[in-house]
Amino acid sequence: MLSAKSESDVTSLAPSSPSRSPKRPVYYVQSPSRDSHDGDKSSSMQATPISHSPLDSPSHPSFGRHSRNSSTSHFSGIFRSSSGRKGNRKRNDKGWPECNVILEEGSYDELEDKKFMRQFQALIALFSFVLLFTIFCLIIWGASRPYKAEVTVRSFVVNNFYVGEGSDSSGVVTKMVTLNGTLRMNIYNPAPLFGIHVSSSPVDLVFSEITVATGQLKKYYQPRKSHRTVLVNLEGSKVPLYGAGSSFMVSQGGGEAPLMLQFEIRSHGDVVGKLVRTRHRKRISCPMVIDSTSPKPIKFKKDICTYS
Repeated sequence: MLSAKSESDVTSLAPSSPSRSPKRPVYYVQSPSRDSHDGDKSSSMQATPISHSPLDSPSHPSFGRHSRNSSTSHFSGIFRSSSGRKGNRKRNDKGWPECNVILEEGSYDELEDKKFMRQFQALIALFSFVLLFTIFCLIIWGASRPYKAEVTVRSFVVNNFYVGEGSDSSGVVTKMVTLNGTLRMNIYNPAPLFGIHVSSSPVDLVFSEITVATGQLKKYYQPRKSHRTVLVNLEGSKVPLYGAGSSFMVSQGGGEAPLMLQFEIRSHGDVVGKLVRTRHRKRISCPMVIDSTSPKPIKFKKDICTYS
């Protein structure tokens, strides 16, 4: 009978009849490892098979040792490799070793898109700043245009006036004029926010399209909302009149000479540094008659001069 058989007979019959006894599941028991330096239960695991039949008993060395060795090496190797690298690695509240977390930043295309968007936003900001600054400068320029320098010619003082016969550099005999005088005028800057730089073209005394005396205003700076009186010296020495001398009714004994005073006043103001500037020009013409016998200065009335 089967019960009378010895244990060795049962063992010898087990490999030959695998189909009669179905496999039963093998369970493993976790046990603390001796590899951990702090003595906790989270460092390693060991596997011990639990037998459910005589065939699954630990008396079979081939199955028991193999499962024990393989399970032990499988579970304990994982924790040894992670805990054995650094003995002083920090652990969390549950006893597991802490590790650094690497966050994935996204794909290469996403990074390129973000870079492109940053550059595009920077260009938009720069363009907006330039546009707003340009509009601001145009507004300031338009507001400063009406403020032109106001010029008033006051008087002309004759210092020396002489008419006589003479010859030019080529030996032609004609009437010669020598004239020295001082022009006095007032310049007003009405701009409330900026000063102006004032200069002039040559200031000429003309007789029949011949310049008999000339001078020029020295360039200067005039502050905002200010008046200034300027003087311009006009000089002409031995100026030949040629054919126009016949109509020049002044002789050594005296007489009057009709002349025309012509010049241009130029002004420019720096409103916003050198970025925004206002420029104005005013052409002035004043008729005058010089009497060689009168030492009095020639005064100009308001409506006698033309300002354009």
